[in-house]
Amino acid sequence: MKKINYYLGVIYLMLYMSSCQKVNLMTYDQPANIYFDLTSAQRDSVVYTFAYDMTKAVDTVFIPVRLMGHRTAASRHFRAVVEQDSSTAQAGTHYKALESQYPLAAATGRQALPLIVYNSSDLESNSVTMIVKLQPSDDFGIENKKLIRAYVVLSARLEKPIWWDMWMSAYSRTKHQLFLIVTAQRDLSMDGLDAPKNLYFANLLTQMLNDPFRWVTTHPEKGYVLTKSSENEDYDFYHKDNPGRVIKLKLNTGSGKYYFMDEQGKEVR
Repeated sequence: MKKINYYLGVIYLMLYMSSCQKVNLMTYDQPANIYFDLTSAQRDSVVYTFAYDMTKAVDTVFIPVRLMGHRTAASRHFRAVVEQDSSTAQAGTHYKALESQYPLAAATGRQALPLIVYNSSDLESNSVTMIVKLQPSDDFGIENKKLIRAYVVLSARLEKPIWWDMWMSAYSRTKHQLFLIVTAQRDLSMDGLDAPKNLYFANLLTQMLNDPFRWVTTHPEKGYVLTKSSENEDYDFYHKDNPGRVIKLKLNTGSGKYYFMDEQGKEVR
């Protein structure tokens, strides 16, 4: 019985070794491809907003790109274009025109497409969209058509937060922007125990609205200036690094007091 088991074991071993020798090692042997490495949420839209920072005149949105294929010891290049017919964003106004090609460094499988975007004043009232699409290049194909388009939304529009009515008075996007500038707070809680702190922030804005000239003088670290109009008694309020984003400060001739003007042309109070 032991001899039978021994011989059966030898036969099984020979069959196993024979089958292993016949199996060929599978390798990835397709041409190199690239695609946008986005999450499912990002694939619906990559959203960028300037709303929380008036100091920025320009910024960069990095759209992740990933290699499908072998890495190489030499750098390679990929291409991308903006689909003009499917985009409302305008080159030169909302974004810098794309380069003819972008590098993928040697021995790497990941890169990012740097999309340079501009803080255009029209973004305060309307968002714009653009579709960025990868293109074939001498080094890369674009095999998976579903993964080569990125839908980008650019905005600078603020929306009324849920806590606003609890701590503040009438809402406007301009007033919201001034609140962010003065307090550096994006959110306030709705907990009654936080009333002293939240009312303190609300009061900081009230003080600034009552005397914007004094606020500019006493907060040079903020970087905001008031420039007098050459045509009348009005002023332009803006950050020194981004003079294109202006909030108007107008004289109320009846009261002799200056008020910021909101997006509806009404006084901010």
